[in-house]
Amino acid sequence: MRFTYAKGVLCLGISASLLVACQETEQEVDLDEIEEEENEDDQSPSEADEEAEATEEEIEEETKPEYILNEGNWALEPIDDAEEEAVLITIDDAPDEHGPEMAETLDDLGVTAIFFVNHHFIDDEEGEEELLEIKEHGHEIGNHTMTHANLAEIPEEDVEEEIVELSDEIERITDERPDFFRAPHGMNTDRSWEVVEEEDMLGMNWTYGFDWEEEYTDPDALADIMVETEYLQNGANILMHDREWTNEALEDIIIGLEDEGYDFIDPEQIELEQE
Repeated sequence: MRFTYAKGVLCLGISASLLVACQETEQEVDLDEIEEEENEDDQSPSEADEEAEATEEEIEEETKPEYILNEGNWALEPIDDAEEEAVLITIDDAPDEHGPEMAETLDDLGVTAIFFVNHHFIDDEEGEEELLEIKEHGHEIGNHTMTHANLAEIPEEDVEEEIVELSDEIERITDERPDFFRAPHGMNTDRSWEVVEEEDMLGMNWTYGFDWEEEYTDPDALADIMVETEYLQNGANILMHDREWTNEALEDIIIGLEDEGYDFIDPEQIELEQE
């Protein structure tokens, strides 16, 4: 009986010692953690400022425009030392029937384009999904008016609705308002330019395109002329459409342009604020 009692006392003593040791160890760990946190917070204001400044410089460098639009001929001109032998790819009247496939083809080839859309192609669930699919491939969504109207033939108030209402719809679907505008048929008016400026968009036409001409509705003929034309020059603003034959010729066109030594301008590299 005495042995059992003594053994119990001994066990209680050991347990108490272990408990004290654990508490001391936990206190030491807590102190270490506090010291580490204090050391992290001890960064001098100058070091914090330097890090913030470096981050701002990196962001500015990443987003600094490399090309500016020449509003005299609609070509893109390099800023500073940007690549001169480069062209911009644009697709109008999307997403009609082949927009997502064209977007995927371009993405696979490492090319980013502007897809100028009309509302009648995105006015249902399928159209909205196709628009999002184009955007998910990394392309820019541009404004090409609600109904593809000739802006020179409609009242000024309708011109504003054609542009602003489409930007509203694009923002509703994609959460972003478009940065680029192209008038159907290239027919701008004083009012359309005013609205484009009010909407903080960059308006543009194009330097060349052929896929609306009867003789170039053949994919092979279209692929040839798009690369062999005299209009292919540095900074070319190339116009194509969401068409079956253009879709079929697209890969050959891009490869042909590359074979001619041209790189491709990412729309994000374009200066949006014109003088």
